[in-house]
Amino acid sequence: MTHVIVLGNEKGGSGKSTTAMHLIVALLKSGKKVGAVDLDLRQGSLTRYLENRRKFSEIKGKELIFPEMVKVEPSSLDSRAESQKKETENLKNALKTLGECDFAVIDCPGANTHLSRLAHLHADTIVTPLNDSFVDFDLLAKVDPETGKVVGPSLYSEMVWDARKHRAMMGDRSGIDWVVMRNRLSATRARNKKNMGDKLDELSSRIGFRLARGFGDRVIYRELFPIGLTLLDLGGVDSPVRLSTMSHVTARLEIRSLVAALNLPAGEETKDADKAAAA
Repeated sequence: MTHVIVLGNEKGGSGKSTTAMHLIVALLKSGKKVGAVDLDLRQGSLTRYLENRRKFSEIKGKELIFPEMVKVEPSSLDSRAESQKKETENLKNALKTLGECDFAVIDCPGANTHLSRLAHLHADTIVTPLNDSFVDFDLLAKVDPETGKVVGPSLYSEMVWDARKHRAMMGDRSGIDWVVMRNRLSATRARNKKNMGDKLDELSSRIGFRLARGFGDRVIYRELFPIGLTLLDLGGVDSPVRLSTMSHVTARLEIRSLVAALNLPAGEETKDADKAAAA
């Protein structure tokens, strides 16, 4: 069966699309068949990332790997109930189209939409990129301003809980593996980093997610978007662009570390393939 990976939270700018793209390429390089769905129907960052990749491939004459991309149309019906029914049907059809894929990677918008909630219901793995900031932390939990203690789950955590509960009621014993990745970590602000780490450790056991280290705050990630490449496309003998600094090499290690931390069905093959690509 297709393993569905959902990139989600309810805040923009956390790195969901960048993470989705790097996961897609990592899985493709492992020899797996991968589908992609962009549910951010307004910004469409993942869609544009893949469009940029195809243009780069055509202009430079470089052979690149691509996922099977499926578009989910939004509903224009006036009735909210009918509109949601139509969007439910559209997403189900998209996932059926990707039924022969090993993985389907779904990039959700930074908002609480009907399609985003549906995607979480279908998820086998949820990956939530989280900037190292208490502004982002507020999406996961409410914190007492006087004591700084976590007092309960917040909006996005409740949505994940509802998805898990719904799956359990439907008799799904496998559940949803939720991974929160600390993204855009900086070498500075050590005190803030420690405070965030302590709060996330406390919260993870309370609401049931695993922690993973995400990507550092590196310019290279922003530079790759316009040409549609990922760090896994760079560095090899036949790569379209060569790695230029040790910082970029370290960033590749971050990606391999994240893929390994997700414990996906293709975990070992992914790591082996990436090592071969880096050789």
